[in-house]
Amino acid sequence: MMRQRPTIRRRAGDRSPGRGGERASIDPGSGSSTEDPRPGNPVPETSVAAMFDEIAPVYDRLNTIMTAGSDGRWRRAAVTATGAGSGDAVLDVACGTGKLAAELADRVGPFGRVVGVDLAPTMVALAADRHRDVVQLDFRIANALDLPFADGEFDAATIAFGLRNLADFEAGFREMARVVRPGGSVVCLELSVPRPAWWGATYQAIFRRTAPLAGSIFGRGRAYAYLPASLEGFPRPEHLASTMRRAGLVDVSYDRLALGAVALHRGRVSRA
Repeated sequence: MMRQRPTIRRRAGDRSPGRGGERASIDPGSGSSTEDPRPGNPVPETSVAAMFDEIAPVYDRLNTIMTAGSDGRWRRAAVTATGAGSGDAVLDVACGTGKLAAELADRVGPFGRVVGVDLAPTMVALAADRHRDVVQLDFRIANALDLPFADGEFDAATIAFGLRNLADFEAGFREMARVVRPGGSVVCLELSVPRPAWWGATYQAIFRRTAPLAGSIFGRGRAYAYLPASLEGFPRPEHLASTMRRAGLVDVSYDRLALGAVALHRGRVSRA
């Protein structure tokens, strides 16, 4: 059955923090797209965690290589999007080796608190070892869909390049919203498929070839074949914005970065 494509409302003069970006917000009543994006990652959580444990030693170096060093700029944009300040408490979900969590720790300062959680034990161990001198930063093994924190415990929550790995995207946003106080922010930095359709198809074909090739440099080619596969059927930015809204977040908007290959979403926990 054909469905109405959502109306994307542009804000005049708004540009993303990254080169080639554009900002958009979604009209909540505009309907949904003709596409049916998958609601979660079909790969079992244990398999995903084992794969990330395997690539943990080379993860940061390969990210820098594959993004031509742009990943640092994207993380800084995500930190800014949280609106966090000195003394705040922030949760970083699917924290990996802790790069984003460390930048958040710099943002909140020594009187703030940042907790990074991940399901891959080797990732968490690496993060804890690399940032052991940062007193306001703590790392734990935890499931993003069952966070071991109280309601409203944090001022903001982030997830960077980890949402694709969750079994249920909406449940992941809902759980982050639960642990963030009313008025606090939830920020998601994630890969996306560029527009128009011909360029998106070309990008995915290139990604399917280059990710395993880059991984093979460090003997991880098979594991890195998962990354482009995890983008197949992943919600486009407008769909992801709708998912965030269904999870109870308000004031949802997004920026397209890197010519549309990355999307930075933000939403706010309702005060109602």
